[in-house]
Amino acid sequence: QVQLVESGGGLVQAGDSLRLSCTASGGTFSSYVMGWFRQAPGKEREFVGAISWIGGSTLYGDSAKSRFTISRDNAKNTAYLQMNMLKPEDTAVYYCAAKLGAVAVNAFDYWGQGTQVTVSS
Repeated sequence: QVQLVESGGGLVQAGDSLRLSCTASGGTFSSYVMGWFRQAPGKEREFVGAISWIGGSTLYGDSAKSRFTISRDNAKNTAYLQMNMLKPEDTAVYYCAAKLGAVAVNAFDYWGQGTQVTVSS
């Protein structure tokens, strides 16, 4: 059983950058594909991006392309979501998730509790 804990959320202004972290425990971190999702109030959960178990392959949702970067440090059991040029529409609860197998936009088995990101205009 993998436990995931997100951190790094907060209140920022439009144009700022923020880096979220997701620390895993209870499993072999390097075996898992790590993903990031977000959910804004009144909206469905949205795929942000995912990274393969050794970091050699990434996949991004449309909203994340060109501004967000996913990375991971297997020695620290941690995945990251670097967000640049933030916009008010990026305001959401951000979740990290883990799965075995190939990089994909769905079928994640383990989820964190989420961290709030609020971008003011």
